[in-house]
Amino acid sequence: MTDTTLTTTGSGRPLSLDAHTRELRNRAQVRAWLYVMLLMLVALVIVGGATRLTDSGLSITEWKPIHGVIPPIGEAQWQEELAKYRQIPEYEQVNKGMSLDEFKFIFWWEWGHRLLARGVGLVFALPLAFFWATGRLDGRIKLPLLGILGLGGFQGFIGWWMVSSGLVERVDVSHYRLAVHLTVASIIIASIVWVARLIAPHASDLKPTDRSDRMAAILALMVLFQIYLGALVAGLDAGLVFNSWPTMDGGFFPASQWDAALGWRNVFDTPAIIQFTHRTFAYVVWLTAGMHMIASLRHAPGSTHARRAVLLFALVTLQAVFGIVTLLTYVPLGWALLHQGTALVVLGFAVAHWRGLKGPLPLSDGTPHRLDMVGVRD
Repeated sequence: MTDTTLTTTGSGRPLSLDAHTRELRNRAQVRAWLYVMLLMLVALVIVGGATRLTDSGLSITEWKPIHGVIPPIGEAQWQEELAKYRQIPEYEQVNKGMSLDEFKFIFWWEWGHRLLARGVGLVFALPLAFFWATGRLDGRIKLPLLGILGLGGFQGFIGWWMVSSGLVERVDVSHYRLAVHLTVASIIIASIVWVARLIAPHASDLKPTDRSDRMAAILALMVLFQIYLGALVAGLDAGLVFNSWPTMDGGFFPASQWDAALGWRNVFDTPAIIQFTHRTFAYVVWLTAGMHMIASLRHAPGSTHARRAVLLFALVTLQAVFGIVTLLTYVPLGWALLHQGTALVVLGFAVAHWRGLKGPLPLSDGTPHRLDMVGVRD
């Protein structure tokens, strides 16, 4: 073997040291970019949550993907924006008589959310084009990344579809559309975590059981569904009814709030019932995470996967505590945003744990991408 050869692959082909080093470097660069994207996306979702909690989401009544980057300049343009806002039901029924300064407060929240969304799109699309053009992307992740880009563009349309639901007959946006908007954002975040972990080095530990990866997948999907339920709660202001724990309406189930005429639609349209569903499913997620942790510790004590299972359970527990505090304190902005942001952290870690149990994407020549190849901890 010469100095330019690192090892031999299973197929007998020599692996060039330069090619090997270049591929590891390219993967590290792509991961760094994806991690930056994750930070920006979490910030975007938190700003979106603040926009919802401050009732700012309907302050901009038009969708201008390009021209909308420039905010109003001068008194005349501000008065023009306020005049447009005065034409929608929210102004007439909720904010009638709002001053220009009060309007500016809600306008800047929505404008900041939209501007950050545009920035996220650019920071994803431009580096993607650069990495692609310079051959730094593994061919096996090109289609997933294109899919994420496409989903991000579609998310912009979903955002306007959500806003438009509150411009004609309602004084707020449809809670169904709000839930779709947040869920798609969460799917984008989960997808980026998946790809980033796909090209990351992994520990060589075996998974605790043959079913550990399936259980981790179920947990990740459960966390995503819980985020969807949380969006329904936010859209209906359901966190402001029955601000007690662990009881509701003097018992476990808020029976007095059940509307017989709605039937099964109570689960989605009655604030107290959707709050009950959200908090009850949280118990299910917590118990599932706990059982997964116990099984991992029992079958693979001291392994990387067991440590991650413990951390995942700790994050789910912390998120539950944040949710309880948010409820008991009548949903103050700070606690509500902390609760929302931590939900994304839990989702991201659950997906990373799932991907870790499945193992990394081998290098282009079939060599396993292990931690001991790069001399760092996972």
